[in-house]
Amino acid sequence: MPVVGVTGHSNLTDRSIEIVRHEMIDRLRSRSDGLVGMTCLARGADQAFADAVLELGGVLEVVVPASDYFTAISDPVSRERCDEYLRVASGTVTMPHETSGPAAYLSASKYLIDRCDVLLAVWDGSPPTGGGGTADAVAYARELGRTIDVVWPEGVVRS
Repeated sequence: MPVVGVTGHSNLTDRSIEIVRHEMIDRLRSRSDGLVGMTCLARGADQAFADAVLELGGVLEVVVPASDYFTAISDPVSRERCDEYLRVASGTVTMPHETSGPAAYLSASKYLIDRCDVLLAVWDGSPPTGGGGTADAVAYARELGRTIDVVWPEGVVRS
């Protein structure tokens, strides 16, 4: 089964999230037979990926960066979405961090990248900051020689 992981910007506009989701469906369609999608379920790119994987009949595996990751979500709609993804996930693993933050995010990204065959990166090409973000995850995937499929279709912008 192909394992596809995702990393991506969380601060996408609503319109950009829809563009990205459609692009992901197109790119994942050829891998949809037995597709396993690994995600941390962050808002933006990760949740668009989760929706695409489920729409294609794949299964989700969730990597939770820290013990407080989901309890820190204050928006009830976002929290409900995460609860639903967790209900349908085939498995979850929680990193050994108590609180969310750059170290926890990078740890989760590395765990995900170590286990995926392909990394979809919803990334505008901005340089790494060392803060555990998308560019840091892409840099780590490059170090490992992972296949990276950058998703940044025309019209996508960060908010």
